[in-house]
Amino acid sequence: MATAAALAAAAILLALAVFQARLAAGRPLGRFAWGGAHDVLPPPLRVASAASILVYALMALILLDAAEVTTILPGDWVGTAVWILAAYFLIGVAMNAASRSADERRVMTPVALALCLLCVGVAVG
Repeated sequence: MATAAALAAAAILLALAVFQARLAAGRPLGRFAWGGAHDVLPPPLRVASAASILVYALMALILLDAAEVTTILPGDWVGTAVWILAAYFLIGVAMNAASRSADERRVMTPVALALCLLCVGVAVG
């Protein structure tokens, strides 16, 4: 169960990384992210989108390590980190649900919920 949950979460995080790369490159998809205020992100948000790619990669690595798909990260902290990720994505559910952008609410709220539940699956699996 934990392996499947980690792989599913990693796939979603990869899709989000591709999405963020497109935002960073200036694609007109901003209505789905960062509050939806800009169709094409201004430079500071483009930088943030680019940085988020690294964050998503680290999140995926934590989940894959916790599910023992990989054994890259040292120490016993990954189990705790998975619970922190679950809480982070739970907050993301609330934040996306409260977005002024209907597109962000409609698309990103279920994505954040899926990631939250998959993190819990990894943590308890």
